[in-house]
Amino acid sequence: MRVFLTGATGFIGSRILGELLAGGHEVIGLTRSDAGANELARAGASAHIATLDDPARLARGAENADAVIHTAFDHDFTNFVANCEKDRRVIAALGSVLKGSDRPMLITSGVGLGNPGNGEPAREDVFDAHHRNPRIASELAGQEQLEAGVNIGVVRLPQVHDTVKQGLISPYIATAREKGVAAYVGEGANRWAAAHVSDVAALYVLALARAERGARYNAVAEEGIAMRDIVGVIAAGLGLPVVSLSPDEAERHFGWLSLFAAADISATSVLTRQKLGWVPTGPGLLDDLRAMNFSMLDAIAN
Repeated sequence: MRVFLTGATGFIGSRILGELLAGGHEVIGLTRSDAGANELARAGASAHIATLDDPARLARGAENADAVIHTAFDHDFTNFVANCEKDRRVIAALGSVLKGSDRPMLITSGVGLGNPGNGEPAREDVFDAHHRNPRIASELAGQEQLEAGVNIGVVRLPQVHDTVKQGLISPYIATAREKGVAAYVGEGANRWAAAHVSDVAALYVLALARAERGARYNAVAEEGIAMRDIVGVIAAGLGLPVVSLSPDEAERHFGWLSLFAAADISATSVLTRQKLGWVPTGPGLLDDLRAMNFSMLDAIAN
Protein backbone atom coordinates (compact mmCIF):
# COMPACT_ATOMS: atom_id res chain seq x y z
CA MET A 1 0.00 0.00 0.00
CA ARG A 2 0.91 3.62 -0.42
CA VAL A 3 0.39 5.13 3.04
CA PHE A 4 0.18 8.81 3.96
CA LEU A 5 1.63 9.08 7.46
CA THR A 6 1.28 12.27 9.49
CA GLY A 7 3.75 12.76 12.32
CA ALA A 8 6.21 10.69 10.29
CA THR A 9 9.29 12.19 11.96
CA GLY A 10 7.79 12.21 15.47
CA PHE A 11 8.24 9.93 18.45
CA ILE A 12 5.59 7.38 17.47
CA GLY A 13 5.29 8.18 13.78
CA SER A 14 8.97 7.54 13.06
CA ARG A 15 8.58 4.05 14.53
CA ILE A 16 5.46 3.44 12.44
CA LEU A 17 7.42 4.60 9.42
CA GLY A 18 10.02 1.91 10.03
CA GLU A 19 7.34 -0.75 10.47
CA LEU A 20 5.60 0.24 7.24
CA LEU A 21 8.79 0.31 5.19
CA ALA A 22 9.92 -3.04 6.63
CA GLY A 23 6.56 -4.45 5.55
CA GLY A 24 7.11 -3.35 1.95
CA HIS A 25 4.75 -0.38 1.98
CA GLU A 26 5.43 2.92 0.23
CA VAL A 27 5.19 5.88 2.60
CA ILE A 28 4.44 9.56 2.07
CA GLY A 29 5.44 11.26 5.29
CA LEU A 30 4.08 14.59 6.49
CA THR A 31 6.78 16.99 7.61
CA ARG A 32 6.98 20.71 8.33
CA SER A 33 10.41 21.36 6.87
CA ASP A 34 13.06 20.56 4.28
CA ALA A 35 15.13 19.06 7.08
CA GLY A 36 12.28 16.68 7.84
CA ALA A 37 11.95 15.85 4.14
CA ASN A 38 15.64 14.97 4.02
CA GLU A 39 15.22 12.75 7.09
CA LEU A 40 12.33 10.94 5.42
CA ALA A 41 14.31 10.51 2.20
CA ARG A 42 17.18 8.92 4.12
CA ALA A 43 14.71 6.49 5.67
CA GLY A 44 13.30 5.56 2.25
CA ALA A 45 10.06 7.58 2.24
CA SER A 46 8.82 10.53 0.22
CA ALA A 47 7.71 13.78 1.85
CA HIS A 48 4.69 16.05 1.82
CA ILE A 49 5.51 19.41 3.39
CA ALA A 50 2.65 21.03 5.31
CA THR A 51 1.59 21.91 8.84
CA LEU A 52 -1.36 21.19 11.09
CA ASP A 53 -2.33 24.85 10.80
CA ASP A 54 -3.15 24.38 7.10
CA PRO A 55 -5.46 21.33 7.03
CA ALA A 56 -6.36 21.66 3.34
CA ARG A 57 -2.74 21.62 2.23
CA LEU A 58 -1.96 18.82 4.66
CA ALA A 59 -4.82 16.71 3.33
CA ARG A 60 -3.49 16.92 -0.22
CA GLY A 61 -0.81 14.48 0.87
CA ALA A 62 -3.52 11.81 1.08
CA GLU A 63 -4.94 12.33 -2.41
CA ASN A 64 -2.87 9.57 -4.04
CA ALA A 65 -2.54 7.35 -0.98
CA ASP A 66 -4.21 3.99 -0.43
CA ALA A 67 -4.46 4.58 3.32
CA VAL A 68 -3.79 7.20 5.99
CA ILE A 69 -2.31 6.96 9.48
CA HIS A 70 -2.73 10.21 11.41
CA THR A 71 -0.46 10.57 14.45
CA ALA A 72 0.58 14.24 14.17
CA PHE A 73 -0.54 16.41 17.08
CA ASP A 74 0.57 19.71 18.55
CA HIS A 75 1.80 18.70 22.01
CA ASP A 76 1.83 22.19 23.49
CA PHE A 77 -0.44 21.29 26.41
CA THR A 78 -0.69 24.90 27.56
CA ASN A 79 -2.96 25.26 24.50
CA PHE A 80 -4.45 21.79 24.74
CA VAL A 81 -8.08 22.70 23.96
CA ALA A 82 -7.10 24.73 20.90
CA ASN A 83 -4.81 21.98 19.67
CA CYS A 84 -7.55 19.38 20.04
CA GLU A 85 -9.81 21.57 17.94
CA LYS A 86 -7.00 21.86 15.42
CA ASP A 87 -6.90 18.06 15.26
CA ARG A 88 -10.65 18.02 14.63
CA ARG A 89 -10.13 20.25 11.59
CA VAL A 90 -7.28 18.09 10.28
CA ILE A 91 -9.36 14.91 10.59
CA ALA A 92 -12.23 16.57 8.74
CA ALA A 93 -9.88 17.68 5.95
CA LEU A 94 -8.37 14.21 5.60
CA GLY A 95 -11.85 12.70 5.58
CA SER A 96 -12.91 14.98 2.74
CA VAL A 97 -10.14 13.50 0.58
CA LEU A 98 -11.03 9.89 1.43
CA LYS A 99 -14.80 10.23 1.20
CA GLY A 100 -16.39 8.05 -1.46
CA SER A 101 -13.69 5.39 -1.25
CA ASP A 102 -12.94 2.48 1.07
CA ARG A 103 -9.41 3.73 1.76
CA PRO A 104 -8.82 3.30 5.52
CA MET A 105 -7.69 6.03 7.89
CA LEU A 106 -6.47 5.51 11.43
CA ILE A 107 -6.71 8.47 13.76
CA THR A 108 -5.27 8.83 17.26
CA SER A 109 -6.94 9.41 20.61
CA GLY A 110 -6.45 8.57 24.29
CA VAL A 111 -7.47 5.47 26.24
CA GLY A 112 -9.36 7.53 28.83
CA LEU A 113 -12.18 8.15 26.37
CA GLY A 114 -13.22 4.53 26.80
CA ASN A 115 -13.73 4.88 30.55
CA PRO A 116 -16.94 3.03 31.53
CA GLY A 117 -17.35 5.26 34.59
CA ASN A 118 -17.61 2.46 37.15
CA GLY A 119 -13.98 2.26 38.29
CA GLU A 120 -13.08 -0.45 35.78
CA PRO A 121 -10.33 0.05 33.19
CA ALA A 122 -11.19 1.81 29.95
CA ARG A 123 -12.29 -0.46 27.11
CA GLU A 124 -12.36 -0.32 23.32
CA ASP A 125 -16.12 -0.89 23.16
CA VAL A 126 -16.89 2.19 25.28
CA PHE A 127 -16.95 5.77 23.98
CA ASP A 128 -17.75 8.48 26.48
CA ALA A 129 -18.83 11.30 24.17
CA HIS A 130 -19.10 13.65 27.15
CA HIS A 131 -15.65 12.99 28.60
CA ARG A 132 -14.00 16.12 29.98
CA ASN A 133 -10.71 15.40 28.21
CA PRO A 134 -10.54 17.90 25.31
CA ARG A 135 -9.08 15.12 23.13
CA ILE A 136 -12.68 14.02 22.73
CA ALA A 137 -12.66 16.38 19.73
CA SER A 138 -10.57 13.88 17.77
CA GLU A 139 -12.97 10.99 18.26
CA LEU A 140 -16.02 13.16 17.62
CA ALA A 141 -14.43 14.27 14.35
CA GLY A 142 -13.73 10.65 13.51
CA GLN A 143 -17.33 9.71 14.27
CA GLU A 144 -18.55 12.45 11.95
CA GLN A 145 -16.35 11.14 9.16
CA LEU A 146 -17.45 7.56 9.80
CA GLU A 147 -21.08 8.61 9.48
CA ALA A 148 -20.16 10.41 6.24
CA GLY A 149 -18.89 7.12 4.81
CA VAL A 150 -15.16 7.33 5.52
CA ASN A 151 -13.44 4.12 6.65
CA ILE A 152 -12.22 5.39 10.03
CA GLY A 153 -10.51 3.49 12.84
CA VAL A 154 -9.16 4.84 16.13
CA VAL A 155 -5.98 3.94 18.01
CA ARG A 156 -6.19 5.05 21.63
CA LEU A 157 -2.88 5.68 23.34
CA PRO A 158 -1.78 5.25 26.96
CA GLN A 159 1.59 6.56 28.22
CA VAL A 160 3.83 5.60 25.30
CA HIS A 161 7.42 5.19 26.37
CA ASP A 162 11.02 4.28 25.81
CA THR A 163 14.06 5.42 27.78
CA VAL A 164 13.82 8.95 26.35
CA LYS A 165 10.11 9.86 26.40
CA GLN A 166 7.13 8.61 28.37
CA GLY A 167 4.00 10.48 27.29
CA LEU A 168 2.68 12.76 30.05
CA ILE A 169 5.42 11.51 32.34
CA SER A 170 8.02 13.50 30.42
CA PRO A 171 6.49 16.89 31.34
CA TYR A 172 5.86 15.49 34.83
CA ILE A 173 9.61 14.90 35.17
CA ALA A 174 10.30 18.47 34.06
CA THR A 175 7.83 19.74 36.68
CA ALA A 176 9.42 17.64 39.43
CA ARG A 177 12.85 18.98 38.53
CA GLU A 178 11.56 22.55 38.54
CA LYS A 179 9.64 22.23 41.84
CA GLY A 180 12.29 20.18 43.64
CA VAL A 181 9.86 17.44 44.70
CA ALA A 182 8.27 14.40 43.09
CA ALA A 183 4.58 14.66 43.91
CA TYR A 184 1.45 12.59 43.61
CA VAL A 185 -2.11 13.42 44.65
CA GLY A 186 -3.58 11.84 47.79
CA GLU A 187 -2.31 8.29 48.17
CA GLY A 188 -1.10 8.13 44.55
CA ALA A 189 -3.32 5.11 43.96
CA ASN A 190 -4.58 6.31 40.57
CA ARG A 191 -3.17 4.28 37.70
CA TRP A 192 -1.85 5.03 34.24
CA ALA A 193 -1.81 2.47 31.43
CA ALA A 194 1.34 2.23 29.33
CA ALA A 195 2.98 0.63 26.30
CA HIS A 196 6.42 0.66 24.73
CA VAL A 197 6.66 2.75 21.57
CA SER A 198 7.79 -0.20 19.43
CA ASP A 199 4.69 -2.18 20.41
CA VAL A 200 2.46 0.81 19.68
CA ALA A 201 3.97 1.21 16.21
CA ALA A 202 3.36 -2.46 15.45
CA LEU A 203 -0.27 -2.10 16.52
CA TYR A 204 -0.92 0.74 14.07
CA VAL A 205 0.32 -1.39 11.19
CA LEU A 206 -1.78 -4.38 12.25
CA ALA A 207 -4.86 -2.16 12.58
CA LEU A 208 -4.25 -0.64 9.16
CA ALA A 209 -4.07 -4.08 7.57
CA ARG A 210 -7.36 -5.09 9.20
CA ALA A 211 -9.03 -1.86 8.01
CA GLU A 212 -12.13 -2.44 10.11
CA ARG A 213 -14.58 0.41 9.71
CA GLY A 214 -15.38 2.08 13.04
CA ALA A 215 -12.96 -0.05 15.10
CA ARG A 216 -11.31 1.28 18.24
CA TYR A 217 -8.07 -0.19 19.56
CA ASN A 218 -6.33 0.30 22.91
CA ALA A 219 -2.56 0.28 22.52
CA VAL A 220 -2.10 -0.97 26.08
CA ALA A 221 0.61 -3.33 27.24
CA GLU A 222 0.32 -2.58 30.98
CA GLU A 223 -3.21 -2.05 32.25
CA GLY A 224 -2.39 0.31 35.09
CA ILE A 225 0.68 1.36 37.06
CA ALA A 226 0.05 3.20 40.32
CA MET A 227 1.13 6.82 40.23
CA ARG A 228 2.99 6.41 43.51
CA ASP A 229 5.15 3.71 41.90
CA ILE A 230 5.88 5.92 38.89
CA VAL A 231 6.71 8.83 41.17
CA GLY A 232 8.97 6.67 43.32
CA VAL A 233 11.14 5.72 40.37
CA ILE A 234 11.28 9.32 39.16
CA ALA A 235 12.19 10.56 42.64
CA ALA A 236 15.05 8.05 42.83
CA GLY A 237 16.29 9.05 39.38
CA LEU A 238 16.22 12.76 40.15
CA GLY A 239 17.34 12.45 43.76
CA LEU A 240 14.22 14.26 45.02
CA PRO A 241 11.88 13.71 47.96
CA VAL A 242 8.38 12.31 47.42
CA VAL A 243 5.41 14.32 48.64
CA SER A 244 1.64 13.85 48.68
CA LEU A 245 -0.52 16.79 47.62
CA SER A 246 -4.16 17.63 48.20
CA PRO A 247 -6.28 18.29 45.08
CA ASP A 248 -6.05 22.06 45.70
CA GLU A 249 -2.29 21.88 46.11
CA ALA A 250 -2.03 19.73 42.98
CA GLU A 251 -3.69 22.37 40.82
CA ARG A 252 -1.14 24.97 41.89
CA HIS A 253 1.77 22.54 41.68
CA PHE A 254 1.08 20.90 38.33
CA GLY A 255 -0.63 23.63 36.32
CA TRP A 256 -2.14 22.16 33.14
CA LEU A 257 -0.88 18.72 34.15
CA SER A 258 -3.30 18.75 37.10
CA LEU A 259 -6.02 17.68 34.61
CA PHE A 260 -4.30 14.28 34.52
CA ALA A 261 -2.22 14.03 37.71
CA ALA A 262 -4.95 12.47 39.85
CA ALA A 263 -6.88 10.81 37.02
CA ASP A 264 -7.17 7.05 36.85
CA ILE A 265 -6.21 6.29 33.24
CA SER A 266 -6.07 2.52 33.43
CA ALA A 267 -7.20 0.57 30.37
CA THR A 268 -7.50 -2.95 29.03
CA SER A 269 -6.53 -4.16 25.55
CA VAL A 270 -8.30 -7.53 25.62
CA LEU A 271 -10.45 -6.80 22.56
CA THR A 272 -7.53 -5.28 20.67
CA ARG A 273 -5.38 -8.35 21.24
CA GLN A 274 -8.21 -10.66 20.19
CA LYS A 275 -8.88 -8.77 16.96
CA LEU A 276 -5.32 -8.06 15.87
CA GLY A 277 -3.30 -10.86 17.45
CA TRP A 278 -1.19 -8.09 18.98
CA VAL A 279 1.32 -9.32 21.56
CA PRO A 280 3.38 -6.52 23.13
CA THR A 281 6.95 -7.54 23.95
CA GLY A 282 8.70 -4.27 24.84
CA PRO A 283 10.03 -3.23 28.25
CA GLY A 284 7.63 -2.02 30.90
CA LEU A 285 7.23 1.63 31.85
CA LEU A 286 9.03 1.39 35.20
CA ASP A 287 11.92 -0.49 33.58
CA ASP A 288 12.30 2.24 30.96
CA LEU A 289 12.18 4.93 33.65
CA ARG A 290 14.86 3.15 35.66
CA ALA A 291 17.03 2.90 32.54
CA MET A 292 16.69 6.51 31.42
CA ASN A 293 19.33 9.20 31.82
CA PHE A 294 17.66 11.78 34.07
CA SER A 295 20.46 14.25 33.46
CA MET A 296 19.17 14.62 29.90
CA LEU A 297 16.11 16.58 31.01
CA ASP A 298 16.13 18.93 28.04
CA ALA A 299 15.93 15.95 25.71
CA ILE A 300 12.97 14.33 27.45
CA ALA A 301 10.89 17.37 28.38
CA ASN A 302 8.63 18.20 25.44
